[in-house]
Amino acid sequence: MGRFWTLLTNLHSLAGPMVMLLYPLYASVIAIESPGKEDDEQWLAYWILYSLLTLTEMLFQSVLEWIPIWYPVKLLFMAWLVLPQFRGAAFIYERFVREQMIKYGVLRVHRHTSPDGNAKKKFVQFIVPKKGGHEAY
Repeated sequence: MGRFWTLLTNLHSLAGPMVMLLYPLYASVIAIESPGKEDDEQWLAYWILYSLLTLTEMLFQSVLEWIPIWYPVKLLFMAWLVLPQFRGAAFIYERFVREQMIKYGVLRVHRHTSPDGNAKKKFVQFIVPKKGGHEAY
């Protein structure tokens, strides 16, 4: 029982990278090569959420170290984001991230913007404030 328990407790060291990195990398390459757009959206959304979660973890690392179930919960959440049956990443992006981007004027209400680059200009203006004066919030 001792070796089995050790294997079970250390399984996350292998499962984490497989679920959070290796499978998403593979699926992203397959999505790029496929003719459809639906899988592209899923994997772009996944990488956006993975980046946000990683940045959040970096900021709150000292607090998260005190939560013993953080890593298993994170692993389950990431599996939900990754598994194609659930399309969790696309769901979270559509319901929460996209709405915040629209709210702060980074995205237009329309799904696909015209090729004139206005969305890109707004994003750059959002990230890099204008020199000189301060804008009112």
